[in-house]
Amino acid sequence: MSCIDAADLAQRLGQQAEAVCRTYLSNGRRQGNYWQVGDVRNTAGRSMFVRLTGPASGKGAAGKWQDPSEGSHGDLLDIIRESLGLSDFADVLEEARRFLSLPQLEPVPNTPTPRQAAAPSGSSEAARRLLSMSGPLKGSLAATYLRSRGITDIRDTSDLKFHPNCYYRGQGEDQAETWPAMIAAVTDLNGKVTGVHRTWLARDGGSKAPVDTQRKAMGDLLGHAVRFGVAKEVLAAGEGIETVLSLHQALPKMP
Repeated sequence: MSCIDAADLAQRLGQQAEAVCRTYLSNGRRQGNYWQVGDVRNTAGRSMFVRLTGPASGKGAAGKWQDPSEGSHGDLLDIIRESLGLSDFADVLEEARRFLSLPQLEPVPNTPTPRQAAAPSGSSEAARRLLSMSGPLKGSLAATYLRSRGITDIRDTSDLKFHPNCYYRGQGEDQAETWPAMIAAVTDLNGKVTGVHRTWLARDGGSKAPVDTQRKAMGDLLGHAVRFGVAKEVLAAGEGIETVLSLHQALPKMP
């Protein structure tokens, strides 16, 4: 299916935005021209809001949503994907067509799926791919880990993600193993992702993983950083994600 088809589906869903929300975000409720819910995974709460009215496309379009607590946004296709836990975009489109009572597309026989070439290990491209495969911090084991460190204020942490099965290979070890991990985006001054920082976690999120090297970074790191909030005239810089987040919690007005 082409990008135009996906955009058309998103617009059709927008015409039924409230019905979509009642189906996939059933733990929320309507507030005026918006649907409020905890997050895109249908958690109860009021952090996220979805526009129920507006133009078919562009700024303020019906079906567009934002979650300021996570710094995330998207359209109704994203809601279908996240609320149902779908990883294949083709499944998302199929579910959208089912909801809209549209005919399903016939699969093309004997068409091999092109495989994306592997990115060089430790490169910026590999870092960006890992980040894209990671999920939101809120409600994850990474958030559990931060709470175990006394960090409960996770505002301005959109560059922190969570990966449930991040590969770890110790020094001199042939076999890799997987552990949950907190993934932090490393960016340049223009906001471009140049690398990631990984913190492997225990399987219950209560501490770091019992491995020799619990933190590793990859990508282009020199001169770049993990950033929280927007820098103003005064900012704080430090070594260690937990250290800076603790300071951010103690001094919430400090960028």
